Amino acid sequence: MTQLTYVYFIVSLLVSYGVARIILPSILKLITEAGYVRANFRGDAIPVGVGLVFFISVLLPTSFVLFLNTDRYQPSALLYLFVLGSMTLLGMTDDIFGSRADSGLKGHIKKMLRGELTTGGLKLAAGGVMSMVVAVSISSHWQDIVLNTLVIALSINAINLLDLRPGRAGKGFLLGGILLFLGGWPSFNLVWYVMTMGALLAYLPTDLKAKAMMGDTGSNALGATIGITSVLVLPETVKVSYLVFLIAFHLFTEKYSLTKIIEKNKTLNYLDQLGRNQ
Repeated sequence: MTQLTYVYFIVSLLVSYGVARIILPSILKLITEAGYVRANFRGDAIPVGVGLVFFISVLLPTSFVLFLNTDRYQPSALLYLFVLGSMTLLGMTDDIFGSRADSGLKGHIKKMLRGELTTGGLKLAAGGVMSMVVAVSISSHWQDIVLNTLVIALSINAINLLDLRPGRAGKGFLLGGILLFLGGWPSFNLVWYVMTMGALLAYLPTDLKAKAMMGDTGSNALGATIGITSVLVLPETVKVSYLVFLIAFHLFTEKYSLTKIIEKNKTLNYLDQLGRNQ
């Protein structure tokens, strides 16, 4: 990795962070005045879908990368924006029109099999197709298509499953970054994760204080970032191991309450409470 690449990373992080800090108050006001508020786990009505700030904040740093090196990074940059934009839109649809009555993969799949379309089911189906489109565009064999499709789709839903308490989805995203950097260094495509991380760091204190919810709009964007970055930077063996973890995580959360498990474990509970208003 060249010295110039480090400059890309630092500038991308700072620009997305700065943009998010600047626009966040306006986004909060806009969503609140539009009436898009929801009761959080405490019963307090707070603005939902504030994760919209993530997609908006990465547009400028992505343009910066493309301006300096268009030919080399244009394909991955466009894939990043496509995945992030698609899942932000689908998440926003769920935040605005969705019902909390049906949740989890099983609930949405059962509804779809009965011919009933929920916003969660729409997100599941469209997100799966989007993941496959991206996988086809970067894969050379059908095995890679299956692997990359599942990694992207399940990464998106994994972060969504964490978004039940203030800051939890954001912390999951940051922990996921450790995997990406350990397995994908020194790939330049880590810059897409760095961009989203910058926006998240600007927003996260607001989430931790339970003043806003990123909603599916935000959790889907975070999961999409991890998904697309994973398939671009991780070696195949690491990718397969990560997929096994994702499948196990989904099976576990379908059967057990993740929140109860976290509350009973001192280390996990400490990390979960870290930075949160008590």
